[in-house]
Amino acid sequence: MPKNKTHSGAKKRFRVTGSGKLMREQAGKRHLLEVKSSRRKRRLSKDQAVSPADARQVKRLLGR
Repeated sequence: MPKNKTHSGAKKRFRVTGSGKLMREQAGKRHLLEVKSSRRKRRLSKDQAVSPADARQVKRLLGR
């Protein structure tokens, strides 16, 4: 049986930590940054864990 390919969009958006957690970037830090406070921009910079409801599908897309 051939190998499954990793979903190209998913590999750009998600990463897996050493302990196996799925991480994603926060939305809202791409444009219109002048109107957002420094505190808000700093908070949006941090990675977030993927919600348990989405984790199963993300794992499938990443080929895990």
